[in-house]
Amino acid sequence: MADGNRFFPAPRLILAALVAGVLAGAVAVYVSESRSGNNAAPQVAADDGKDDVACAAKSDRAKKIAAAATGEVAALLPADPPQSMKRLAFNGPDGKPMTIADHAGKTVLLNLWATWCAPCRAEMPALDALQKEKGSDAFQVVAVNVDTGDDVKPKKFLKDTGVATLGYYRDSTMALFNDLKTRGLALGLPVTMLIDGEGCLIAHMNGPAEWSGPDAKRLVETALGS
Repeated sequence: MADGNRFFPAPRLILAALVAGVLAGAVAVYVSESRSGNNAAPQVAADDGKDDVACAAKSDRAKKIAAAATGEVAALLPADPPQSMKRLAFNGPDGKPMTIADHAGKTVLLNLWATWCAPCRAEMPALDALQKEKGSDAFQVVAVNVDTGDDVKPKKFLKDTGVATLGYYRDSTMALFNDLKTRGLALGLPVTMLIDGEGCLIAHMNGPAEWSGPDAKRLVETALGS
């Protein structure tokens, strides 16, 4: 079992995350008005409603999977109701715009992080370890950096924390955070969502967790097997 003290932050760091989240929210309001960068809000398509209806039908499945979130990942909540995340937009490791729909067929653990988020410093190595052990054609950790500005600080952060397996996903516009905030899913950072292969939100949580431990691995196995 992983050493909880190695990855999981102390209560003071969780408090720091909440304070940082409030600051992030203030920045998010400003950036949402400008909609600058590659990740401008996508136009709403007629299929969005159909996707949400299809996802909402997975309520029982969401509850079943969330029930497997115990111990160190017990803060994960079932989506109520599950909704489509297909249009969540960010830049991929190649720097080009993409959406969750580009991961179709793969269960995704989507995480938003920033260099100024103290608990993220402890959580990112754990997410990296989870991707290294459980990453496959069926499952992927997609950790998206939401710092504004250039790539210098985020890349240094990953190097300093020893993250080597995770892909470098990015949204410097805060549009992704704003989208999740509008949906009532993001209160601060970090925020994590479990999304199935059809782009449906199954479960979500605000705050850090020990993603490299046995509880997280059991959750992933349940999500893939259900």
